[in-house]
Amino acid sequence: TREIEAIQTPVIAKINGFCLGGGLELAMSCDFRIASDKSKFGQPEINLGVIPGAGGTQRLTRLVGRTKSMEINMLGQAGLIDAQEAYRLNLINRVVPVEELDNAVNDYIEKLKALSPVTIGIIKLAVNKGIEMDIDRALYYEAECFGMAVSTEDFKEGTSAFLEKRKPEFKGR
Repeated sequence: TREIEAIQTPVIAKINGFCLGGGLELAMSCDFRIASDKSKFGQPEINLGVIPGAGGTQRLTRLVGRTKSMEINMLGQAGLIDAQEAYRLNLINRVVPVEELDNAVNDYIEKLKALSPVTIGIIKLAVNKGIEMDIDRALYYEAECFGMAVSTEDFKEGTSAFLEKRKPEFKGR
């Protein structure tokens, strides 16, 4: 799952139905999680006498907080949550009716395609590495990432497009 976080391209988890155990751990490593209103989420590994082994205790805690993570992880099958609660807890980005799921995912894709791919990669780097640092180091690292971003051709294009009142044509450089 660390490999997914390291990919510079945004990764979207499209969730419809049960998202449990390793499936939830995989989804939590994605940048965006969009779920149908029919989805259920949980970490039922405890029902097998084992703990989550691919980020279920760590990513879930970072996303929803310690209290709710303990409940979901320790109650297992009895601790499943529905999509609305997952949204309220910030476990997912959006919850939509099942018939709108494909359109919701495509909407994210289209919005992301209009942006600078190199800058998206730098944002992923800043967020994913910064979360592991204390705030002072993370702010310093963010400033380094800012320096990387302003040295790109896409930054020059974005600035020019803004001043010329036109849409930017990013090249990913």
